[in-house]
Amino acid sequence: MLYAEAKKVTGDKELAKQAANYFIDVIADTHCVKKRFTEIPELHRNLTKGTVEEVIAFLYQKIWGVDLGISPSKMSVKGHGDVVRRLARIPYLDRSRWGESIKKFARSLKPLLVVEQKEQGPKGGKGDRHPQGEHDLNHYSNEEIDQGLRDYAKQTMALSEFKDVVEDFSDELKGTGYGMEGGMGRGRGNPIDADILFYMKLAENYSIPLKKLPLDEKGSLHPHSHSPWEIGSPYQDVDIWTSFGKIMPGITQIWTKKEGKGRGEGEGSPDCLIAIDSSGSMINPRKSLSYAVLGAACATNAYLQNNSKVAVYNFSDAPMGGKDILDYTDQREDIYRVLCKYFGGGTALDLEDLMPLIRGKKSLDFFIITDMKITNLETLIGFFEQIQNRVTAVHIGDNPYAARFQKAVEKKKNISIYTVKRKEDIPYIVLGRIRDYFNPTHIKKY
Repeated sequence: MLYAEAKKVTGDKELAKQAANYFIDVIADTHCVKKRFTEIPELHRNLTKGTVEEVIAFLYQKIWGVDLGISPSKMSVKGHGDVVRRLARIPYLDRSRWGESIKKFARSLKPLLVVEQKEQGPKGGKGDRHPQGEHDLNHYSNEEIDQGLRDYAKQTMALSEFKDVVEDFSDELKGTGYGMEGGMGRGRGNPIDADILFYMKLAENYSIPLKKLPLDEKGSLHPHSHSPWEIGSPYQDVDIWTSFGKIMPGITQIWTKKEGKGRGEGEGSPDCLIAIDSSGSMINPRKSLSYAVLGAACATNAYLQNNSKVAVYNFSDAPMGGKDILDYTDQREDIYRVLCKYFGGGTALDLEDLMPLIRGKKSLDFFIITDMKITNLETLIGFFEQIQNRVTAVHIGDNPYAARFQKAVEKKKNISIYTVKRKEDIPYIVLGRIRDYFNPTHIKKY
């Protein structure tokens, strides 16, 4: 994002916006002049210019080779000749170098922008400083804003930088109707939570295929065999042809019905229960990028995109109250909000919390991310030994707890274990090798 790169140089929100505006103008104007006939040079020849506009016009004069009425000697006297020479060396039409180019552009223009800002002070409304208009968010659709945030999250992978930009543009985002309503990161109403939005947009850069499960056979009932009629049996099941038209015990027979072999709706996606460790040994997702939250977010997207629901069990020392539980839902914002909660402290699960979320769900998937430093690990192992649900367990680092867990469940075919020795490896486990779990070939790897 050009604004973010400019702010790294200017250190000021308004100066960064002005630098980005001028940079975009130079790119657009130069593209038009280089590629086709245009009246843009005539426009700049006749515009009323302040100091910055004069410098930009002199820059155009040099890189376009068109006389715009700017005297080189006048620029030299004002000390702007060196500024323009530096600006003229920037490859404005090379998109791959825009990040580097705008920093050079902002660095060269910053002293002039600072002077202009002091001279104008608080006077003048939006657009007064920029004759060609502001390149604000009102010129973009929500889809374009979405894509920009998605690209920026992936480019930076830095929560603090993303949060800084979103907060700088919070008023403009709200003005365009961009928000958090509906769990999709868009819509008027709820305030924007930059932390949650970061994980939403970053996770959208990755796609995890989800293996669907066959549904139970749902053929219609049809008459299969006879049985004697008894008082209380339904009359509609009577076979009048073998009962001689009589309703009498010992004579009347009824049809026993059996379900056919139809499959009904075919395959479907299971719901998923995500358990995420937010104890003191895990990264606080609102302070730094948490690969555990990113992995859980990507898994969440996979299920929701397949019309399944997700429940979340966020735990640290659960028996002591360090937990948050979200029942099955398809509201992405609600899910992410619980995933991003951080408790710190010790690590222990409370099975009384988990049982109601699993009981009765035959095809439920279980997804857990933890460092396995769980004080009641044996209880968790015993729990996994009892259930037949598909389980993906991601643990961080080599430690006795992880080794104990792996050895205890290694014969369970429904459990896939993924080990990482560095926390930085988590996204590769979740976004890469987890395909072995979601894909039709369920191969257990270590």
